[in-house]
Amino acid sequence: MHPYEMYQLLIQRREDWIVKVRPGSLYHTVDRMAEQKLVRSAGTDRDGNRPERTIYDITATGRDALTARVTELLANPIREYPLFPLALAEAHNLPADTAVTLLRQRVAALDTEIAELDAMAEFVRSDNVPRVYWLNIEYARTVVAAQVDWLRQLIDQIVDGSLPWQCIKINHSAESRLT
Repeated sequence: MHPYEMYQLLIQRREDWIVKVRPGSLYHTVDRMAEQKLVRSAGTDRDGNRPERTIYDITATGRDALTARVTELLANPIREYPLFPLALAEAHNLPADTAVTLLRQRVAALDTEIAELDAMAEFVRSDNVPRVYWLNIEYARTVVAAQVDWLRQLIDQIVDGSLPWQCIKINHSAESRLT
């Protein structure tokens, strides 16, 4: 498979939900993988009057590296640094009504994401794709749904006052002394 075909397959399978990739960066990645003997050139292909494209196959070394990496990622949680927890940690700097409005916007966006994930799951299910190939869709949906549930509870707690909300006022005179 040549790199652009890999990219098209990623997009078709909606793998762009789990890996950020651009066609140009994929070409560079495949080149590096070839240098590391993880893939090898299996020849060239030409489609019509387009330029020749190099077709790549995974090597035994590449398959071993893939197995090792998947094994590591499945077994060992990795500390990731998403930005949303940072926003939550600093939300007290906003008035409660502003925070609630913004959290409701996030819930609406996440509800849309859940609908998209449901549509993807329905598509692969109706296409009889074995479940083992789309566990990532189930996982993503479960994580997003859990976030929505938690956010709805948080919004309710802010609105009903069971979570006291104190917007911290910044002392600008103290701030100016720091600079």
